[in-house]
Amino acid sequence: MSWRKEQRRAERGYHHGNLKEALLQAALGLIAEKGAAGFTFADAARMAGVSAAAPYRHFRDRDELLSSIAQRGFEQFEARLTAAWDDGRPDTVTAFERVGRAYLAFAREEPAFYNAMFESGLPVDANPALQAASERAFNIIRAAAERLAALAPPGMPRPPAMMMALHIWSMSHGVASLFSRGDAARRKLPMSPDELLEAEVLIYLRGLGFPTDRRPAGKGAEPPPVPPEASSGSGVPPGGPWGKPKIKLRK
Repeated sequence: MSWRKEQRRAERGYHHGNLKEALLQAALGLIAEKGAAGFTFADAARMAGVSAAAPYRHFRDRDELLSSIAQRGFEQFEARLTAAWDDGRPDTVTAFERVGRAYLAFAREEPAFYNAMFESGLPVDANPALQAASERAFNIIRAAAERLAALAPPGMPRPPAMMMALHIWSMSHGVASLFSRGDAARRKLPMSPDELLEAEVLIYLRGLGFPTDRRPAGKGAEPPPVPPEASSGSGVPPGGPWGKPKIKLRK
């Protein structure tokens, strides 16, 4: 490409009125092509059609650019999970399965965002806005886990809701990373990633003694939440075989 063409691209980049957005889109394209670790700040500038110095108008460095992409990804992720959860309608198990499908769909349909969110190596806690966006997305899974925990039969030992959320998130992330993103080297499955995740979650819940059958329409509400005195197992040590939870859950 000639210098004159490069100059025209740079001029368009400077004068299109939204250099920051152009850089974000350029970086997303590079992540989709090379992964979060496969491009430089200068690559993003070149892709956006601006000089290597131009990105510093909006971002301190490449990590800050990646953090902005990851934050936007978590915001979109939260919106998808919230819509899928729909406050647990029509019943908790059905709604939770929708959350799992939404998780896998996001990883499959937005691989560049997903890569920036989970595979960039960024320290999430170093960026308050990114950390807050990440927590809001995870809180959808946590809220669903708390609703699931409320379905536990009285006296049945179970892990704390936070631990359940982490278990289920780990399952979802594992399936998404290994099978649902269209990686060329991934192992062939005799089922869809959605079916695999659904089976994993149902086996996990049944192993804990949770009712997983859906209630027929019009047959009444789900069982009421387990009272606090029963949540420790009614004689079983608090937290059951998982021990006393170290994290206090906000009510």
